[in-house]
Parts: sequence; C-alpha cells; structure tokens
Amino acid sequence: MASELEHPVDVAQYLFTRLYQLGIRTVQGVPGDYNLVALDYLPKAGLKWVGNCNELNAGYSADAYARVKGISAMVTTFGVGELSALNAIAGAYSEHVPLVHIVGQPSTASQRDGMLLHHTLGNGDYYVFADISAKLSICNVRITDPHRAPSLIDHALRQCWVESRPVYIALPTDMVQQKIDGKKLAQPIDLDPPPNDPAKEEYVVDVVLRYLQAAKNPVILVDAGAARHDALDVVHELIQKSGLPTFVAPMGRGAVDETLPNFGGVYAGNGSNEGVTDRVESADLILSIGPLKSDFNTTGFSYRTSKLNTINFDTDHVEVRYSLYTNIRMRGVLEKVIQRMGTWNVHPERILTTRVSPQLHGIHTDSSEITHSWLWPTVGSWLQEGDIVITETGTANFGIWETRFPKGVTAISQVLWGSIGYSVGACLGATLAAREVGNRRVILFVGDGSFQMTAQEVSTMIRQGLNPIIFVICNDGYTIERYIHGWDDEYNDIQTWHHGSLVQAFGASSQSRYKTYQAKTKAELHSLFTSPEFSGSSVFQLVEIFMPRDDAPIALKLTAEAAASRNAAA
Repeated sequence: MASELEHPVDVAQYLFTRLYQLGIRTVQGVPGDYNLVALDYLPKAGLKWVGNCNELNAGYSADAYARVKGISAMVTTFGVGELSALNAIAGAYSEHVPLVHIVGQPSTASQRDGMLLHHTLGNGDYYVFADISAKLSICNVRITDPHRAPSLIDHALRQCWVESRPVYIALPTDMVQQKIDGKKLAQPIDLDPPPNDPAKEEYVVDVVLRYLQAAKNPVILVDAGAARHDALDVVHELIQKSGLPTFVAPMGRGAVDETLPNFGGVYAGNGSNEGVTDRVESADLILSIGPLKSDFNTTGFSYRTSKLNTINFDTDHVEVRYSLYTNIRMRGVLEKVIQRMGTWNVHPERILTTRVSPQLHGIHTDSSEITHSWLWPTVGSWLQEGDIVITETGTANFGIWETRFPKGVTAISQVLWGSIGYSVGACLGATLAAREVGNRRVILFVGDGSFQMTAQEVSTMIRQGLNPIIFVICNDGYTIERYIHGWDDEYNDIQTWHHGSLVQAFGASSQSRYKTYQAKTKAELHSLFTSPEFSGSSVFQLVEIFMPRDDAPIALKLTAEAAASRNAAA
C-alpha cells in the first residue's frame, strides 16, 4: 500500500485513509447531493458506510462509537444536514468526545459567485453554517485549496484526538477529486499531546507529593475526564499501587475496575451510595481526577468537599487547593507521582461500601411490581465482564448508580448535555463499535418517553444485523420532568406504544432475527435474567419493563428537587 500512496491521490481518498489509520472502520451519516461523490471513496479506504434515519441520530451514534473505539466520523450534507446534526455535535463537545464531522458543500465556484442554491438561506452567505459549527468544534477547516488539503486534514484530526472534542471539515464538491501528493499518508499523524514544561511539571509533582505525604486519610475520586483523555491506564496504576479508597462520580462510571478491593462506590453528594458520602467528605485529601461537577453529576450540586482538601487533575491543568497550574497535562504529573510516591502514613483499607447485589439465583422474587430499588442492584448480578451499558437521561441514568459493575464494563450516558433520546442512537454506535472490537454485549436502558424521540434507529440496527439488548422502561411518560414540575400536566404525557410490534414494523421480517418480551413483575424479569438463551442471544432483543409511574431512584428525586428549586429562584 505504501508504494501506491506515493502516487497522487484524490482529496477524499486522503481524508478517508487518514480516518482508517486512526482506527475508524465505520462512518455514519445521511447522503445528500453535496456529499454523494465523496461517499464513493469510503470503501476504497476500507471503511464501511452505515446510513442513519436522520442526522441527529447519526451524531448520537457516532458519539457512542467514539466512546468505545476512541474516535469516530460522520458525514452530512450542507445546511439542512449539518444543522440537523448540531444537537448531537454539541453533546459531543460538552462531554469531550472526539468526533470528526465531514460536511459536503457546494463547489467553491458556486460559493464564490453566491449562487442561489438549494439548502442555502437565499442570501449568498455560504459561511453561516460553518460559523455556527465553529462554536461547537475544537477545529474548523474548509478544504478550498488542494495543496493545503493534507496539512489541514492532518491538523484537524490531530486536534480531534488530542483535545478529545469534535472537529468540522468542509469538503466542497469540486475538491473531492482534486489530486494531491499521497506520500504524506505513509507518515502517521502525530497524536502525542504537547509535553509539559519540565520545570513546571517537576514543581507541580513536588507540591502534589508534599500534600499526599502529609495526608492521613486521602481518597481518589475519578470522573469523566479520566476516561475521555486517554488516562485510564495511569489512573488504574495509581489506584492499584496506592491502595487508596477509590470512588467514581456518575460520569466516571466504567473508568475504574469496580472489582478492585479498594473500590468504594459512586460519590454524587446527597445521591451517593450508602456510606460513601461520609467517607469521601471526611477525607483530608481528595485526588480528584478529571472532575466535571455538573448538577446531574453531583445530585444538584450537593458536594460537600473543600478546595482546601482537593487536588484536581485535568486534561491541561492541575489545581492544588487554590493554586492553578495551567498548561500542565495530568498524565505526565500522575506518572511521576506514581514513580515517586513510595509509602506514606496511610494504611490501605478494604472499603466496599457499595451495596453488592446477591447472586441472581438467590434473589427473592415474587409477583409484585418491579421497582427501581429492586431493579438496579439486580442488574448488577446479571451484567457480565466487558459489557457496554447505555443509560438514558432520566430514571435509568440515576438508577444505574446503584448497580455494581463487573470488570471491564463500559458505561455510556450523557449526564452533562442530557439530550433526551441520545441513548437509542448511542446504542447503534456502540453496537457497531462492539462488533469491531470483539462482539461485546451492548445493553440499553431507556424510558418510554425518551425512546419515542429516536426509535427509528432501531430499524438501522435491524438492517445491520446487530444484537443489542434494549430494555424500555414503561412508566407512562417523562418521569424526570414530572419530578421537576407538572406531575399531572399533559406536557409530561406520551402516547402508549406497543414497543414489541415496532420491531416488525421496522423491517425485522423473520422472527429468527429478533425477540421481544414483556416483564410486569419481578419474577418475570428474574426469569429473563437467569435464562442463558436470553443472556447469550445473538439476535436483536427488546424487553418492555413495566414500572409504577410514580417510582424513581432516590438520586433522581433529589436532583429534580434541586433543579425545581433553582428554576423557581428569583
């Protein structure tokens, strides 16, 4: 292949080959007349095209694909397509997800002449949509000169990877087939983050070690930033070498091996697992790794920790108490801290305060209705090593706090951006990625209201022959909204769907390709969880779980109460 790349290649061939080199194997999106010729190059670069039902769902799907594979790409068309995707792109930006958004644009000549083309605003402004995306991407490039195309593409992809945020690449129709030098493809893109200033890094390491050595009961708190910025290996080394009690924030789920003896549970302020709040908030030093202290991640800002007792390690800075050290990446600091920390005046303790679910076969089940307090600990006994678990904003997002994960579980949720319907599109992307990395089980928990937002992407899962397990929580509407405001108001109601019938309506023609179930009691759901056929099935499965309308996880109730109070504040 190297010799072939020494010859001139088309711009689209260069771009898609670079995506392949970054580990991407599937590109998603919606075709449009400004991107059709570019799409012809996907198979030439070894990439598979998966068309989505709409651009918003494609963005959600690409977001989850990136969370599993490390980076993703999607293609939309100019104007109508790219705007439809922007809600998903904004979510990826806010939650630090590396997503490459490629937009097929009208030709450079059409743009220069201000032609009155379809998908424009009719005012000759061809920059307006790219300008909007510039606010939601870490890098925004337009390919208008073939000579500059390789450097622009490489720069954008490097920024996407290193900064772990979306980038925007505009590809006009007349640039797709322009010839450029292919020699550069033989040289991989430099994906190493910029190094820390050695002297500054040394100083920060010394400061951290000084506080760590003086601490009597320190703890580690891991959040989303650890998972998003390729630091999990060094974080795990710190956890295991130190033996310190370790906790995760809700957005940090999946970033820590929860089977480790020093794992203590989920810390989210008032919504924490039993015993966790006291242990974290009584610590005289908190090593906070990748913090993201949003309202839904902290049960309505209910953290009671002091900056005087906290060291925050983030992507590009470290904050020690009230001192901020900018342009210092946490990875380099943590690596040196691990090398030098030795032992100190702390006896590592075994702390398992998270409620551990009993074995499934020993769970008391009866014909009573399914409740959140029963469901989520029970789910922990059913999960397997390596599962990918997706939870929707609402009851599932908060309920999963009570689930203990086996080793290697990846948790996907959109706690900060919180766009309802995200999880169904995310289920598609995660399952596509799982198929590429070894057929890990993908499990989705989504409420009936959220499911209605993006349900059509189930048809894409069926068309692709994917086999996720989808649990639709049927509790008659928008439960999280009810707890915030308008308990019995019409705006929180939805039309009841027969979810099992949708699978056939979406094109699953043979019952050998899918299975649907209903669970209205604990006993019925327990029988599914203990069924080897259900747990190991290779076909698409959908389960309707019927739950009381007024039941919700305690953490959701507390967060909703805090949100309602803030909304009503003068």
